[in-house]
Amino acid sequence: MRLKINRRQTILTASAIALTSISALVGWYVFIAGAPQLDPPPAETGTGLQFQIKSFYSNAMGETRRYGLVLPPGYDRHPDRRYPVVVLLHGGHGNEWDYEKKARLTSVLHDLYGKKALPPSIIVTPDGSDDRGTSPFWDPDYYDGENGKVATLIGVDLVKEIESHYRTQIEPQFWAMGGLSSGAWGAFNIGLRYLNEFHIFFSHTGYFKDTSGDQNSPLLFIDQIPDEERQHLRIYLDAGEADNKYLEATQEFHQTLDRLDIKNEFRVFPGGHGIVGQDVGWNYWHRHLKDSLRFVGTQFRMAQRKQGAN
Repeated sequence: MRLKINRRQTILTASAIALTSISALVGWYVFIAGAPQLDPPPAETGTGLQFQIKSFYSNAMGETRRYGLVLPPGYDRHPDRRYPVVVLLHGGHGNEWDYEKKARLTSVLHDLYGKKALPPSIIVTPDGSDDRGTSPFWDPDYYDGENGKVATLIGVDLVKEIESHYRTQIEPQFWAMGGLSSGAWGAFNIGLRYLNEFHIFFSHTGYFKDTSGDQNSPLLFIDQIPDEERQHLRIYLDAGEADNKYLEATQEFHQTLDRLDIKNEFRVFPGGHGIVGQDVGWNYWHRHLKDSLRFVGTQFRMAQRKQGAN
């Protein structure tokens, strides 16, 4: 009997140790590692592009904030040239590194520049976290609210930082903003309030209604934008076939844009949110970032031709 009890205690102890180890591993994966893709997209080497981390003081947030930066090829060799700007917003539990470490941003840009699908551009990836910081338990509040003035951080402070330190084209038809998941919502929720800065927007597997209310739901307030301002908007949307709620949300927003005669492109691809699979998670966003930036590139080139003609 004593042997059976000891054996049972040994099994229970081993099970407890195993569960503790698994819990620790899960905790590390989610909270420390940031739930990275289990089969991440490959990174190209020798792109000639440098991802840099910069910082600036935000009056809106009352603190120093960070952003990622990729300057276009030949930036230093052409001191008289000005460039369009693309701002990329991360999703939940993200930061300024996400697009480079997880979506292989410089690899995507290298491919697009090589195919002349995107004019040389200044790419900016801000840390959009609110005062609570980044966490797997919440998405950033991409608006001005009790957790900080994140909309003013992005729409005012960041824009001033980029315009004052880099040779940007200042007209809104040369500024684009987009994101993935909650970052997509944030791009529209913020950018549509700053149409003097941004005319081009894009969303990957995003949503357009927020629980904080109608005032932060682009689906509900976009029709309040005057007609003369809406006609300048250029919008790209995509969603994954497996992402039911994001697909439905994106379809509804696309239909609203059509009803308002806002120029937009809507595409559906295999896959969606997740952490493993060639059409899932960061593999999805890596692959289709090329599609959105091609769309952005087309808008930039059209604006450049129109500007040249005038």
